[in-house]
Amino acid sequence: MSQALIPVTVLTGYLGAGKTTLLNRILTENHGKRYAVIVNEFGEIGIDNELIVESDEEIYEMNNGCICCTVRGDLVRAVEGLVKRPGGFDGILVETTGLADPAPVAQTFFMDEEIRERAKLDAVVTVADAKHLVLRLGDAPEAEEQIAFADVIILNKTDLVTPAELAEVEKIIRKINPHATIHRTQRCEIPLDRILDKGAFDLDRILTLDPEFLEEDHHHDHDHDHDHDHDHDGHDHDHDHHHHHHHDDDRHDPSVASVSLMGGELDPQKFFPWVRDITQAQGPDILRLKGIIALKGDAERYVIQGVHMIIEGDHQRAWKDDEARVSKLVFIGRNLDEAELRAGFDSTRAK
Repeated sequence: MSQALIPVTVLTGYLGAGKTTLLNRILTENHGKRYAVIVNEFGEIGIDNELIVESDEEIYEMNNGCICCTVRGDLVRAVEGLVKRPGGFDGILVETTGLADPAPVAQTFFMDEEIRERAKLDAVVTVADAKHLVLRLGDAPEAEEQIAFADVIILNKTDLVTPAELAEVEKIIRKINPHATIHRTQRCEIPLDRILDKGAFDLDRILTLDPEFLEEDHHHDHDHDHDHDHDHDGHDHDHDHHHHHHHDDDRHDPSVASVSLMGGELDPQKFFPWVRDITQAQGPDILRLKGIIALKGDAERYVIQGVHMIIEGDHQRAWKDDEARVSKLVFIGRNLDEAELRAGFDSTRAK
């Protein structure tokens, strides 16, 4: 069943970061895929009418096989309409407005049963402006939430900053979100298969690709050799800057941070009530929650993830004979009390 689910990417990013450039590429380039792009207002995209094969009030079919769908009302209705269209899609992209918190959009794919049967949330992709991001983080809470929520960050407009400035921007991003994959781009030029249908929201797949994903000090590579062809971007960066972000004083002091917890086997009778209570009490401040849990007496790994107060989890696969039964849990959010979270997590350990 899971093989047939249409992957959905939530695309966010602050005003002017480059979302429209990326969406235009998807809708017009000959990439050989059939994507549906859902936008809040089609006028923002500004696609040449010659590229539109046919349209009605809300659906615009492009001559490369993609379609653009305008949402003026209910997102659920729009997605349900798309997943029922004949021919299917290689993926669906949902664009949030530049000021939007991506959480409610992501929650749609947890909560609506009909959508869950046909589509799966693949990733939250945030486009960030390398030149102006630090300023936006200082005056726009939404920009910080978009970074915190991301599975993948397209750090765009890298040609407008120096290598030192780029290193500083990445260090600040890492303070807010240590675990997202970062791609450096100019004009959002990146192969679409690098950001679409990657299973970045699927913790199972992340950990298959990257077993150290939940480690406190682990960071993804930047994939320099694929993201750009520009000489001044590829060879003179300080590649060590992202290893010591916890200890530096920055111009920006983000209120969003991550807390990584690790332990052995947990008592299910204690763990589930604790994680439910903590998300109900602090849900508005918990942007993301991800974890792999070793439950006492359970032969299978339990994967849990959440958005604000909504949590879902399921057994993933059997623990391997040579695999340490270790529980790992990450919170990303605002005003998180690390000592309280750590104490609560420790209290659920199996005796």
